[in-house]
Amino acid sequence: MAIMNFGGVEENVVTRDEFPLEKAREVLKDETIAVIGYGVQGPGQALNLRDNGFRVIIGQRKDSKTWDKAVADGWVPGETLFEIEEACQKGTIIQYLLSDAAQIALWPTVKQYLTPGKALYFSHGFAVTYKERTGIIPPADVDVILVAPKGSGTSLRRMFLEGRGLNSSYAIFQDATGKAKERVIALGIGVGSGYLFETDFKREVYSDLTGERGTLMGAIQGIFAAQYEVLRANGHTPSEAFNETVEELTQSLMPLVAENGMDWMYANCSTTAQRGALDWWKPFRDATKPVFEKLYSEVACGNEAQRSIDSNSKDDYREKLEDELKELRESEMWQAGSVVRKLRPENN
Repeated sequence: MAIMNFGGVEENVVTRDEFPLEKAREVLKDETIAVIGYGVQGPGQALNLRDNGFRVIIGQRKDSKTWDKAVADGWVPGETLFEIEEACQKGTIIQYLLSDAAQIALWPTVKQYLTPGKALYFSHGFAVTYKERTGIIPPADVDVILVAPKGSGTSLRRMFLEGRGLNSSYAIFQDATGKAKERVIALGIGVGSGYLFETDFKREVYSDLTGERGTLMGAIQGIFAAQYEVLRANGHTPSEAFNETVEELTQSLMPLVAENGMDWMYANCSTTAQRGALDWWKPFRDATKPVFEKLYSEVACGNEAQRSIDSNSKDDYREKLEDELKELRESEMWQAGSVVRKLRPENN
């Protein structure tokens, strides 16, 4: 473990140099990793672990779309693909990668297979942090660990295939065996993390829920929509409004930020753009900070978690979700985006 300085604050991180893949394989050589769920995080983590040489099996409901997806990805029924109960029985490490609502529903089934010495692995601190609401209270004689890639399972897999890594946090909630730390770091390296930074279950879920609803998804869509609507209301065409709102940001500027930081991106823009950005970023900060403070408060008190549990557990959740996504998809801004993407040089 290395101690790194992040803007004057020291943090514990683990890199592939100090914990190489060979060491991870050695730590987990006698383990069977049962990945329960093959939806968002499951495929990326499972495929990366398999390609990295670990013993991996999938637990999924038969005759489901995700079962068929697992078969298409090369998992073999009866050999590496099983019904959930059988996979839980066979696994020494159970990666619980179902949705939060599905984890609650399936917990009575999974819990009975958590025999002493096994490890229960999460990629989100939700279930354990809000255990009074979810009812998920792990047995005292199993390790309870977390590796949370900072991105979608799709991104995790794509970056792995490109020879890169997606950074992840890791946490230990319960060390029953004395091996929890080695197990969790080995799994973090195995799933394809760029580097691992230390957290705990509560901090992970608080930051994750805030980030998803904030700059990662909720706030960015809100800002996109506000700017696009103002441009359109002032006579700009859909193409111009979309390019100035979304396309230039995602295709040109954010790669520069990712490469060397915001100051470097500013330094590589026109002097007019620099001046405007430097003058306006603080008013935007001051306008949105109260919203973020309210959001964090709602996450910390559990209200946001309860809303998710109540909404996602309803029988008609999928239908309502599709209606909400359809509203986004069929908005003028994202219809314009669909046309713009088709006009990119790589698509012609």
